[in-house]
Amino acid sequence: MLMWHLLFRKVAKPLKRRGKVPLKHIARQEPYRDRELAAARLSRDLEGNIRALRAVLGGCQDFVTRSFRIGGSWPAAVVTIDGMVDKAFLNEVLLRNLIVEWPGSTLRPTLDALRDRVPAGKIQECRNLQDLVTGVLAGDAVLLVDGENRGLVVSAEGYASRAISEPASEAVVRGPREGFTENLRVNLSLLRRRIHSPNLIVEEIRLGRISHTPVAMVYLRGVASRELVGEVRRRLNRIDIDGVLESAYLEELIEDNPYSPFPQVLATERPDKVAAALLEGRVAVLTNGTPFALIAPTEFVVMLHAAEDYYQRYLLGTALRVMRYLAFAASLLLPSAYIAVTTFHQEMLPTRLLMSIAAAREGVPFPALVEALLMEISFEALREAGIRLPRPVGQAVSIVGALVIGQAAVTAGLVSPLMVIVVAITGIASFMAPIYDLAVTARLLRFPMMLLAGSLGLFGVMAGVLAILIHVAGLRSFGMPYLAPLTPVKPADWKDVAVRAPVWALRARPAQLAPANRYRVARGLKPYPGRTGPAGGGG
Repeated sequence: MLMWHLLFRKVAKPLKRRGKVPLKHIARQEPYRDRELAAARLSRDLEGNIRALRAVLGGCQDFVTRSFRIGGSWPAAVVTIDGMVDKAFLNEVLLRNLIVEWPGSTLRPTLDALRDRVPAGKIQECRNLQDLVTGVLAGDAVLLVDGENRGLVVSAEGYASRAISEPASEAVVRGPREGFTENLRVNLSLLRRRIHSPNLIVEEIRLGRISHTPVAMVYLRGVASRELVGEVRRRLNRIDIDGVLESAYLEELIEDNPYSPFPQVLATERPDKVAAALLEGRVAVLTNGTPFALIAPTEFVVMLHAAEDYYQRYLLGTALRVMRYLAFAASLLLPSAYIAVTTFHQEMLPTRLLMSIAAAREGVPFPALVEALLMEISFEALREAGIRLPRPVGQAVSIVGALVIGQAAVTAGLVSPLMVIVVAITGIASFMAPIYDLAVTARLLRFPMMLLAGSLGLFGVMAGVLAILIHVAGLRSFGMPYLAPLTPVKPADWKDVAVRAPVWALRARPAQLAPANRYRVARGLKPYPGRTGPAGGGG
């Protein structure tokens, strides 16, 4: 009653005295603050607690209060949000256990007795109105009993969620097919299934003044450095925002250089990739409501590594990785190199190739720069249209649109056939980037590189490349150099940069990540023909 009297005196009575709104509409007019709800303690009066909760959630049409008597004698109530709880568990397990199967009407339902009798996997105490409201809005069932100034938050989540499926953005030929979902609990279980260790630490916090989004920081104790864990924790705790709806909100708030086009936090929806990063000494941040987890810190070379590199033979993984590096360079520099050579440096081309290019460009009314800009903008527009349209229609529009527009532009004499080939190769090369954010970075930097090539030729291209290198060399991800292990030079870590060494040769973790726990592979694991035992592969 004291809590209800406090709310009535601070909020309801002044409004009622001014004659603005009736008491039952308080929740729709005055927003409640967390500190006010935390200061409102639960009372021993069941009806008073329910009235106070209705004052906060009274405007919610899906707010449900189920009153009953424990053992037929003791008044109690279960408070839930309709559609967020498992109704079968609520009706057939929880309520049945308390109403029908309670041992006699003489046993008073104290909090300890209820905790022993409630068949739930997770039970927490709530002592104030904030804990009660947070539990209800999170999808749990809150049990209140007359005569107790505390309640029980019973885990009863039952809202619909997407089933585990293969990640759409990071498909592999060989490897796990499981991907993260929008449910944080499911995502954490996917990590637990891969790392069965008590040192896998999960720290949960809620971010967002209004959304109260659950966020989990995951790391391996004894592998990840304390400084890195403390830095990630500090950056997450300083976030003060109304709502966190996707992990991209956190990415923009915790990265080192917000003005850089390069991604400084790796986003992935593959649990095996996150597990591998944790084993290296990195920290993962998982957000409820999104399948994309964040991995920190990250380096540029990691952005060009795919999970499948480690599931194939190391020779094939190395070949694919080298192709990926070449494709990234082509997606960034190929159009600008074509513009520079055809506009300023024709003498660099063989005579027969120069004659072929001149014949193809005969009749084209635009210079090479305008021609390239028109084709690149058209290609980017088609790519975005293919993504935004429904899937059955989008693929057809992007493929047919590219063919029709390219052929029509060549037939009309607006662009040369060679320019269509260059733009097509550039687009294919950009699709080889395993991380979508890095492909977007190459697409953004391609246009200023084309402008430099059209104005200064190859000197402009070289100046642009030097500017990018200087910028990337100065970047850091949670204090770690972005170009490590290339600079600062760490030759011991070059086994997993452009070349993917065999697993038995990848003994050490990256030097900048786990200085206290360097080695992850034992010595003498290289197979030898004709031998048996730990160091042999046959016999």
